[in-house]
Amino acid sequence: MNNSILTAAADFGFGDAAVTAVFGYAVVFCGLILLMTVLYIMAAIFKSSAAKKKAAEDAEKAAAAKEQAKAQETEKKPEAPLAPGSAGHVKLYDVPDKEAAMIMAIVAYKMQKPLNELHFISIKEVK
Repeated sequence: MNNSILTAAADFGFGDAAVTAVFGYAVVFCGLILLMTVLYIMAAIFKSSAAKKKAAEDAEKAAAAKEQAKAQETEKKPEAPLAPGSAGHVKLYDVPDKEAAMIMAIVAYKMQKPLNELHFISIKEVK
């Protein structure tokens, strides 16, 4: 039996060996390409299911937040009426927004009045 294998290998020329090698490499690469395709498909399936799951969770959170906001609105006590123009614009002259907010807070504190009852028309830096 060993003798027949050796004679078959001896009859195997360089061309036959090259064709067999190329065919073997082609089979291996086709297998790798098939495996890679299956992995890409599985990744796409998992990503889409994760996206659906996240969208459902976001929708649940939004619904819960909406219900909580609605509950807070019904529990709110009536607020004091706003001063005319208090929600309007304040003209700022050479004063950054942060400093203007601080000035308004300090004035409201010193006057012992809520900020929503005060009306600021403009704030100007004195140089």
